[in-house]
Amino acid sequence: MLLLIIIRLHKNGLIEHYKEIANSTSLPIILYNVPSRTGMNILPETCFELSQIDNIVGIKEASENISQISKISCLCGNNLPIYSGNDDQILPILSVGGQGVISVLSNINPDLVLNITNSFFYGDFQKACTYQLKSLPIIDALFKETNPIPVKEALNILGFDFGEPRLPLIKCSENLKKELITLVSH
Repeated sequence: MLLLIIIRLHKNGLIEHYKEIANSTSLPIILYNVPSRTGMNILPETCFELSQIDNIVGIKEASENISQISKISCLCGNNLPIYSGNDDQILPILSVGGQGVISVLSNINPDLVLNITNSFFYGDFQKACTYQLKSLPIIDALFKETNPIPVKEALNILGFDFGEPRLPLIKCSENLKKELITLVSH
């Protein structure tokens, strides 16, 4: 019983939170479901209710739960476009109705992300799979330390001056820096 009360409060609190934001602006809003960052998960039923709000136009979905993402797609259809929030799940999320990706990898290799999505949308699923699998080593490296530490370092390696992260984040470890040099240099 206590768990049901907590889930209900969680759901109602999120709905009221997003309604308050939506009512305070005419700008389009994308829901942010990244439980590893926020400490909470937006459930499919909550997504359905939020999808009824006019200026909520999508969701960045990074729950890592393909069953949940499938249920969001089923419940909300085109009323709530789903964008992969995990670069290692671009293709799986597209395959259950996702519309695109909000990507860390695209900062380093936009062509690779574009190849995954375009191959999928043009119906070449084998090619999309090949690109998705090819992307895994750099994706793994980009998340070995707290984001945005590795992506800033990779951009520095590529010749962009992104400097070091601000505290409490620290600069990239030497081991990861060496790995990133190898991965982004070819």
